[in-house]
Amino acid sequence: MAKIISQNDQDAKLFSDSVSNFFARFQIATELKRANAKKEKGFSPVNIFQYLFLLVFSGKSMYMDYLMGKTKGQFAKDTAYRFMKSIHINWLKFTTAVASRVANEVMVPATAKDRVNAFIIDDSVFSRSRSKSVELLAKIYDHAEHKYLYGFRMLTLGWTDGNSFVPVNSVLLSSEKQKTRINEANDIDKRTNGYHRRTLAMKKGTEVMLELLKYAKKALIPADYVLFDSWFTSPKTVHAVRELGYHVIGMVKKSPKMTFTYNGKKRSLTEIYRMNKKRRGRSKYLLSVEVEAEKDGTVIPVRIVYVRNRTNRKEYLCLLSTDTSLDENEIIRIYGKRWQVECFFKVCKSYLRLAKECRSLSYDAMTAHVAVVFTRYMMLSVEHRETEDPRTLGELFLYFSDELADITWVQALTLIMDMFRKIMSEEFSVSNEKLEELVDTFLSVLTPSIQRQLKASKS
Repeated sequence: MAKIISQNDQDAKLFSDSVSNFFARFQIATELKRANAKKEKGFSPVNIFQYLFLLVFSGKSMYMDYLMGKTKGQFAKDTAYRFMKSIHINWLKFTTAVASRVANEVMVPATAKDRVNAFIIDDSVFSRSRSKSVELLAKIYDHAEHKYLYGFRMLTLGWTDGNSFVPVNSVLLSSEKQKTRINEANDIDKRTNGYHRRTLAMKKGTEVMLELLKYAKKALIPADYVLFDSWFTSPKTVHAVRELGYHVIGMVKKSPKMTFTYNGKKRSLTEIYRMNKKRRGRSKYLLSVEVEAEKDGTVIPVRIVYVRNRTNRKEYLCLLSTDTSLDENEIIRIYGKRWQVECFFKVCKSYLRLAKECRSLSYDAMTAHVAVVFTRYMMLSVEHRETEDPRTLGELFLYFSDELADITWVQALTLIMDMFRKIMSEEFSVSNEKLEELVDTFLSVLTPSIQRQLKASKS
């Protein structure tokens, strides 16, 4: 076989090698252990996690995988379900630790020192509309579809250097109001991680946001700014984030209830806008003023930048920055990085089967599913960054899925060839030299693509 297969083949790594390298390089097994994912019966947590990780690339659900008998794992599906439903595993700690390794070992060394690193806070709908028995299920409003539905708000903290996006951690928010919760939390041990995540799920989003930032800070993920939209920007959250040591750049609502101190008086953003002369021409912004954000007697100087609304020139948007040393164009540029989290949500829902793959009623299982999806995205992000691949993450996902299908086919062909050698040798007493000649003749008529895949499977 070696005689007829080109030695100059430089194809990309096979998918199985990419996954194995990713798990080894970023010490997934070690981080699972530190997150309290301990071996209970027979099988290592990392083997179960890797099986769940690979499911989406195979194009099958766990049920169909076991039904067809093609699972690579030897454990029963109840073992996987028991792993996902564990109340002891700290998935917040796990995803934060892996994200820290990815950011510090891959992204930061490949980025210029003057490049701005930032955290991004945003939420997205995690729909479970077809089941009303889900633990902590709540009635939420989908701002994209402008309608109410059953599910959760997936509050997500991500990290970006402007080039790559890395999901750090998240919480599936239910509702802090009992009347909007369809189901309550199960009664579990209050000393467990499962109880802690259920407590977080029933808090306000602004409070949970601070918990996610604390996890990221403890994991030493480098960032100077926190970016979020108008749902999170208020004097209260600005003060809280500044106490953690991060600057804030966020969009602000033009609400009369949202006031800042300007010229010695508390005024709304629209009042401040009317009091000042606006810039003319094609400038990106209309007005820039320095005001003060006050909370419980403590004052923080902030800059408000009024930006032209490109979709409606009669309207304007308001950006807030606690770093008053930045000029207006830099504030607008840095805030533009927030768009990466929207692309992240799109990839997760369209390709990585976020919320679709896990139909469990357990809140723990849904949290574990989110952690698996986040880890998949991290691998795609690393692959995209290190290879400088022009393809999008969605295209990379499809490439890996095709690669996995190719591997399965090649393994089957390799097995057939091994059986052919054995039968010819035992039944017809064909010598090894003649046998290799027959195999080489057969392989020589195969397409170059199949020959390359067979070579890779043998290496």
